[in-house]
Amino acid sequence: MTQHNYALTINGQRVFSSDTAQAINPATEAPICDYPLATREHLEQAVSAAKKAFPAWAATPITERQQMVSQLGDLIEANQEAFINLLITEQGKGRAAAEWEIGGSVYWCREIAKQSLDEEVVSRDGDNEIVTRYTPIGVIGGITPWNFPLLLAVWKIAPALVAGNTMVLKPSPYTPLCTLWFGELAQTVLPPGVLNILSGGNELGQWITEHPAIGKIAFTGSTATGRKVMQSAATNLKRLTLELGGNDPAIVLPDVDAKAIAKDLFWASFANSSQFCVACKRMYVHEDVYDDVARELVAYAKTVKVGNGMEAGTELGPLQNKMQYDKVSQLLADSRDAGLKFLLGGTPEQKPGYFIPVTLVDNPPEDSRVVVEEAFGPVLPLLKYRDIDDVIARANNTEYGLAATVWGKDLEKASAIARRIEAGTVWVNHVHVFAPNIAFGGHKQSGVGIENSLHGLAEYCNMQTVMRKALA
Repeated sequence: MTQHNYALTINGQRVFSSDTAQAINPATEAPICDYPLATREHLEQAVSAAKKAFPAWAATPITERQQMVSQLGDLIEANQEAFINLLITEQGKGRAAAEWEIGGSVYWCREIAKQSLDEEVVSRDGDNEIVTRYTPIGVIGGITPWNFPLLLAVWKIAPALVAGNTMVLKPSPYTPLCTLWFGELAQTVLPPGVLNILSGGNELGQWITEHPAIGKIAFTGSTATGRKVMQSAATNLKRLTLELGGNDPAIVLPDVDAKAIAKDLFWASFANSSQFCVACKRMYVHEDVYDDVARELVAYAKTVKVGNGMEAGTELGPLQNKMQYDKVSQLLADSRDAGLKFLLGGTPEQKPGYFIPVTLVDNPPEDSRVVVEEAFGPVLPLLKYRDIDDVIARANNTEYGLAATVWGKDLEKASAIARRIEAGTVWVNHVHVFAPNIAFGGHKQSGVGIENSLHGLAEYCNMQTVMRKALA
């Protein structure tokens, strides 16, 4: 697939641009191929096509829209191996992680396609009736990130289309290829203009968020960028779903078996090389088991193969791009300069690829950068605590509120702690469980709105109340 001639998809057609950029393999730093950069004119064409396609698509019976969205999953499945290899090449993740994302994309298309929002009859008395119904918004602008490029695109495309909207979607300029190809394949199923895919840089994102004919923005990315999106969207009071950053705490209670949970704790933090908005970013461990948990985490980490995702057995790949690699490298340098102690890792290796070693920081101060900031790379501070009220206060002392985990054998105690955490999702004794029927969204500055579940489907709708009364 890397030799594919990638194109924009506008109004059902492959469209090329004189402006191009190079996609880079993060494991080797070698160019993969050129891809097109959309101009403002391309955006105008795409929005115009989506706007023109909207009335007929909204009027299409929902059962037919559902069937077509389900068929999008069939298209991915029919090309599953090629999508897996392309995802590894452009994003850097290992094969098992790529299989999870591509398989998840198939599953989400099929499951979201089963969802619908029924009209709610508020009251009915003969011919007098009050009904609340869900109507599509119009043209949706989707902006997706580079950590799960295809899956998070599907999280937006599937509910938007099922609800009767049309869409213009922009993938990250770091990982455009899977999404561009998916957009092309989708045209064999969807009417022209229903789904348009435009690759481009930050300026394209701003044009989308400001565009007066786009009625909603569905964005996944950093909190800093999310604030800018919200500001731009104010131009015409666009509806918003923002899935933003997190500094997600884990609380490990003193009754755990450190060896038994070390593997789960590791992957809670380091899955996808920690390029995961819901990765555990701060691990609070009770002082009675701190040394045991630290020792078992180090031991397990040493068994995990880090390398090029195309190599057999690779479980963790590089960071996806140089910008993020430099950011995490600077965070490590700051930690070294501050005299923090590393249990593992701490210094980037000098070799091709954006590789950061798995790094465990031993009980740094609560106000250190490695604790306060979202690293979005494989750097985890382990922090001691003694008192439950104190650790809950520390866990909640952040502008973020995306997700958290609590680990303990006493399920009632762990659950009681989970309910006091200020986060949209809290897992108890497991992590990273998502499903099309489970609501997902952030508190505080981790986002606005919900993805997945019927709550997520409703985010792509306006609510309309129709009240009728018979004339005498």
